[in-house]
Amino acid sequence: MKKILKISSLLAIVAGIILVAGGIWGIYFTYKNVSQEKIVTPADASIPEQPVRGPFTLKAQADIIRQHALGTTSGKTYAEMPRQIQKLDDKGNPILDSGGKEVMTPNTARDIWITATTLTTALNLGILTYAFSGFIILLGLISIWTGILYFLFYKNSR
Repeated sequence: MKKILKISSLLAIVAGIILVAGGIWGIYFTYKNVSQEKIVTPADASIPEQPVRGPFTLKAQADIIRQHALGTTSGKTYAEMPRQIQKLDDKGNPILDSGGKEVMTPNTARDIWITATTLTTALNLGILTYAFSGFIILLGLISIWTGILYFLFYKNSR
């Protein structure tokens, strides 16, 4: 029983070290990849004119992209806009085809949402990576602490 306890405590410590190293690597990897994009939050963001690096600036940038997209599309999201809209002449009147039917054209405002969704998803994944890496570090520290406690218990139980 004591041999199993000793082996388990050593495995817990080793696993904890691996988890902590993996969590630190996740934070480094995310920071490095986000910083190489050289993104700076705009002046109207919740954290204005700051380089986007950590989870708070990632969130500020994602939020402002959504706000700007909503402003551009009159508050409508991708799903709320029709795929096609009426084609209008210079005076704002609908253009009709030879049969008297309205000519339809792709709704380019929906394209704004494709871009905005792609960007905000990437930024939000960065936030999740930071959170997940922090959680992994916490689990690693708990594992190390547990291993040390078991090891101390093993030594004191002799």
